[in-house]
This record gives sequence, structure tokens and C-alpha cells, in this order.
Amino acid sequence: MADRKKLEFQPDAQGPLDGIRVLDLSRLVAGNAISHVLADFGADVIKIEDPRRGDDLRHWRVDGISTYWKVYARGKKSLGLDYRAAEGREILLKLVETADILVENFVPGRLEKLDLAPEVLHGVNPKLVIVRVSGWGQTGPYRSKPGFGTLVEAMSGYASMNGFPDRPPALPPLALADMVSGLYGVAASLIALRQVEVAGGAGQVVDLSLFEPILSILGPEAANYQITGQVTPRLGSRSGTSSPRNVYTCSDGKFVALSASMQSMAERLFRVMEREDLITDPRFATNSDRIKHAEEIDAIVAEFMARRTQAENLVLFDSVGVTVGPVCDVADLMEHPFICEREVLVDVPDRDTGTLPMHNVTPRLSRTPGVIRNPAPELGEHTSEILGSIGFGQDEQKRLRETGII
Repeated sequence: MADRKKLEFQPDAQGPLDGIRVLDLSRLVAGNAISHVLADFGADVIKIEDPRRGDDLRHWRVDGISTYWKVYARGKKSLGLDYRAAEGREILLKLVETADILVENFVPGRLEKLDLAPEVLHGVNPKLVIVRVSGWGQTGPYRSKPGFGTLVEAMSGYASMNGFPDRPPALPPLALADMVSGLYGVAASLIALRQVEVAGGAGQVVDLSLFEPILSILGPEAANYQITGQVTPRLGSRSGTSSPRNVYTCSDGKFVALSASMQSMAERLFRVMEREDLITDPRFATNSDRIKHAEEIDAIVAEFMARRTQAENLVLFDSVGVTVGPVCDVADLMEHPFICEREVLVDVPDRDTGTLPMHNVTPRLSRTPGVIRNPAPELGEHTSEILGSIGFGQDEQKRLRETGII
């Protein structure tokens, strides 16, 4: 049994994004995914939240613990601010003067109704990068349509490809569209910021939908359809591009995954199975042949796997370099030597539970690595600090609290 690293926060650490200030007005996953990565690499991320309720992500609880918030808000500061009120809006604009990036995920048009349109924000800070996250984009006939990830995952073509052919399309059991969009948002915000730094100092708007990023990960599906006239069917764990490729049951009821995506790998597989005859069998001689006869080759491989436990299969195939790996659940990962020794998951200090395991900073930089500087903040934890930094004294802050602005 391996032990996970117990992490200590590094509140004074400087990362490669040190000096960049991010104002995050978003709620739920996609926007928080953007600012979470930026915070890990040193950006000063200010979560601007409703002072009464906070970010909706706080209310995704597991046994009363806001695990999603604790993971995706780590390293950030929280400012409780009602910027829908005139006085709160003026405070927000003062913060905009100090910011490099602003992230929001309102339904398109809502920011304009708050008198915070990009033209207004750029009037205050011409260098500001404004990342506008929405379901369907800022333009087009769906711009005003609510766009939760579930709808996007369904309409994008992803769900129609996901699952087994004899069952309905399957939605992912996690916020896939939001996370993919969030990672695109990290890249887009830094691309736009680079433009500010080297090309005249003008900010711009990033129009980031949930729909287009998840469509992009489908790769050449549209091109394939134009060429063949065929919609890619649901294949379960099989692949339309290589065979054998599947999940197989072992004698102990556990599972292994196999991908023989190169001809040399398939031949290596057949040799370790002591089935060299399959290399020249016209049904299985080439990858194209194997795809046409996927059910038959899967049955042969499955029968071989079923004779051994998961551990025995892994040892056998690892010994000859065949790409077979275990199907792990999160319980397996918690104690897996690879996870622990590479510090993929780390135990982070937590106010409620003592420690909580969460993913380490990703990706890894050799010279300027990111760090987890602070825990996810309590609602409004940094309100006084942030307002003080833009000239609001304690008496003024007291008045703002009494009026519900902060």
C-alpha cells in the first residue's frame, strides 16, 4: 500500500503567472475551471460572489462537504459583492482597473443589462481580456438559450457516439463539456494576454462556448461523414479505428483494457497468446480486417483474458510490452503506487475534514511549476483585504456591509 503525499500550502509562492489579476464572475464549473488553473500557476484570482449565497458550486455537496468548491476554488480569494446594485457596480469597475483577465458565464446579453458590456469594461481598462463563457456562444440563433453541459453533450454528437449499440446514447457522468471548455479557456485567456503584452496593449473578448470545444474533440467525425455518408455507430468500448481494442473481464471479476492500435502491437499480442496463426488469418491479418471482424477477434481475446486474474494478465502482457492496463475505480487510485509515487493525487489540508485528496497541479513545468497556495476560500473571506487594496477604509466597508453591498 502506497501513501499519498501530504501537501502543505505555500501562500507566498510565486508562479509564472505572478502579477496577473483575474476577476472571476462565473458560477459552477467552466469558469471555475479556467480560474482554478490560472490560480495554480500564480495568478491572483478574485472570486466575486453574491454576498448572500456565493457561487452555486459551493452548494454541490457530498455528505454536507462542498468538495467541488474545495477542489476548483483552491488558491483563490473570495469577495462578496452585489455588483447588480449601482454602488457595487462601481466597486467592480474599480477592480476592473487593476485586472488583466475577467471571466463571466452569464447568458449572452446579461452583462450588457448590468451595464457591464465589454465596451464599458474596456472603457475602464483597455487592456482587459474578457472571457465570456456560454452554452452556445455570443452569436447565432441559440445565443439566448440556456446552455448547461448536458444539453451541449447531447447536441454536439458526443452522446450519440457514447455507449453501446443496443442501448440509448450515454451522457458522461461528469461535467465533461464544462471541463473541456475550461481548458480551452485557459489557453484562450493566455493567448489574448500575450497579444496585450506584445502587440499594442489592446484587450479583447474571448467568445467561448461549451458547444464548440466538445465538438472539436470529436476530431474528423464531420469529414468522415461527408466521405462515407455513414454516422459513426456506438461501439461500446471498441474503436472504429483499431482492433482489438476493448475492456475484458478477468477470472477474478476485475477488468483490463487493451489497445492494439499498431500492427506490430497486434502481432505481439497474438504471439503472447500463442496464437501466431491469427497473424496470417485473412480475417485478422491487417487492422482493417480486424475492424471488420471485431466481434470475432474480441471473443478470442476475451476467452484468453478470462483464464487469468487481472494481476496475472497485467504481469504477462507487461513482460512483452503489450499495451494492456487495469480498469481502475477511484478506490483503486487512492492507493495505487503510480498515483502516489508520481503525486498525481495529494492530500491537501482542509478546514472541515483535516485533509482532502485532490489532483495535483496540472500540467507540470520544469522551471516554474505551479503550487497550491491556499485552500478554497470561505464566502467573502478576503472582502476586507481586497477592498482595502483599492482604497476602502474600515468605516466605508462597515457601511457597505450594513447596506448589503458586500
